[in-house]
Amino acid sequence: MWQWLTNVFRLGLKELNSLRADPVLILLIVYVFSFAVYSVATGAKLEVSNASVAYVDQDRSALTGRILGAILPPEFNPPQEISAGEIESVMNSGKFVFVLSFPPSFEADVLSGHKPQIQLNVDATAMAQAGNGSVFLQQIILAEVAKFVSGDDITTTRLIDLVVRTKFNPNLNSIWFSSVMQIINNITILSVLLTGAALIREREHGTIEHLLVMPVTPSEIMVAKIWANGLVIVVAAILSLWIVVQTVLAVPIAGSIPLFVCGAVLYLASVTGLGILLATFTTSMPQFGLLSLPVLVIMNLLSGSTTPMESMPVWLQNVMQLSPSTHFVSFSQAILYRDAGLDIVWPDMVVMVALSAVFFFIALKRFRVTMATVR
Repeated sequence: MWQWLTNVFRLGLKELNSLRADPVLILLIVYVFSFAVYSVATGAKLEVSNASVAYVDQDRSALTGRILGAILPPEFNPPQEISAGEIESVMNSGKFVFVLSFPPSFEADVLSGHKPQIQLNVDATAMAQAGNGSVFLQQIILAEVAKFVSGDDITTTRLIDLVVRTKFNPNLNSIWFSSVMQIINNITILSVLLTGAALIREREHGTIEHLLVMPVTPSEIMVAKIWANGLVIVVAAILSLWIVVQTVLAVPIAGSIPLFVCGAVLYLASVTGLGILLATFTTSMPQFGLLSLPVLVIMNLLSGSTTPMESMPVWLQNVMQLSPSTHFVSFSQAILYRDAGLDIVWPDMVVMVALSAVFFFIALKRFRVTMATVR
């Protein structure tokens, strides 16, 4: 056992030296955990921001002016007036996301107790902005009409006083969500790519034959690649959380970083094994990249990091329980967002351990077959 651990340690040092000698991979790691996290967090926003609004005002009353005056930045750009005949053309051209149309005698109908209709045309190409923006505009219109009818700009009489308390992200800032999720997704991507690339690099450089004549076993070679590349990814993820997320983006991390690191180590044992498994079916980096692409897309998009698991079909939710990324995302969100402790996240950790063992032994069996073929 001591000789096995010694061989694993020394082979891991060889992997770290190989990685240090590859400037392309080093640049990729730095980019993925720095600029990629920052650019996605600040650029891919889910909330409404600077949405373009047009309006057709056939009433030109104080009430319509009041409603239009309440549509303000930063959610919306100042509304621009168009004619009724321009609605279809501006919507088709994508010039405006929202177009409001006020009918004639709108204010008079409101004051007389009738229920006039306001037409809201929405460009739903951008679904998140369209859905959230429509809700915001409806709230603005209802609030301004209620104030106008009651004559009270400060308070309005409501039958129910609904108090909303937003936990974990009080300002509903998408940067808090997307920055952390980007790091979690990047851990998956690099875990597969680095370990797979390490095996492909052995073949392309001809060093796989050197390993075959050394007194080492396939398990020692595989475990060495896993711990060396996993160490690099864990260190990069911790630095990204500290420098990019907490310092640059000023996103608070609610939970325990050491507990998150423990879960990440368990997760890395499975996805790094998956990377080696995929690499055994290929002979070059282009082949490995093409084979890894659909696997990574499915693991990231259907893991719950982009859309909630509850929004997926039940059969797909059950299938994705076999993916370690699903449990890692649930584990990470519970700790980093909601300050969950070990008493809450231990089921996900147990599943990750089980899946890691399955992926490891499958990859090891396939790796032994590959080594025997090369021999």
